[in-house]
Amino acid sequence: MRIIQTAVGKNQVPLTGYLQDFTQDGGIRNIRPTVVICPGGAYRFRSERERDPVALHFLSMSYNVFILDYSVQEEAASLNPLIEASDAIIRIREHAVDWMCDPNSIAIVGFSAGGHLAASLATMHDHPRLLAAFDTKGGMNRPDAAVLCYPVISTKSGVCHQESSDWVSGKDEEDRKLFSLEDRVTETTVPCFIWHTVTDGSVPVENSMLFASALRAKNIPFALHLFSEGAHGLSMSNHEVGTPNKECQAWVGLCSSWLNGRFEHEL
Repeated sequence: MRIIQTAVGKNQVPLTGYLQDFTQDGGIRNIRPTVVICPGGAYRFRSERERDPVALHFLSMSYNVFILDYSVQEEAASLNPLIEASDAIIRIREHAVDWMCDPNSIAIVGFSAGGHLAASLATMHDHPRLLAAFDTKGGMNRPDAAVLCYPVISTKSGVCHQESSDWVSGKDEEDRKLFSLEDRVTETTVPCFIWHTVTDGSVPVENSMLFASALRAKNIPFALHLFSEGAHGLSMSNHEVGTPNKECQAWVGLCSSWLNGRFEHEL
């Protein structure tokens, strides 16, 4: 494995890559699909449980993996995380040959507030506000798929996760409205895999349901899996991350199959 570290966005936040080893054995592929992981944490911190354990799974599936330590707290305002995620996707495509990443098979994977960031890029990669603040190099920032794990989606009263909404908007009401992502779905939104638990006590399941309805209205391909029981922040839903839940653990296989299918990636 090759580990690389670079920095993205105006805040130069870390983007850490875990790249599969190159081999000259003609029977083993070298150009691989890629995931960019955005851990959760209410835009206040970045969860340790939603980074390396997730990365190890995708590495075992023969993906290249990047972890984005996007801006949090006061630095989460002014579209900074969205710009950083955009810059990360562009950076991977610009180095596709050196890093052996398939430039047409890049997914952004986010948990909770990281799911909000992933969904922001999925929907707003070509939004005028982003284009005014950042050079997307002709749309090179658009991911090919998004995986949204118990995502924060809405910033509207009654269903929003208030702390995430406050940090990402900087409590600016226009930006708060901008980041209510059920209203940002367009025909250019990327295909999405979404999962949530009905009993999530932190981010209401309505977030995922509203987003799925918006995707359906625009005919964007998606998969939505709702599990009957489970707290917020399950990550891999196993003992390693301290949240064993056999029912919810099914999301890992479901997501893997969905993503492999979209990227025509066979193990």
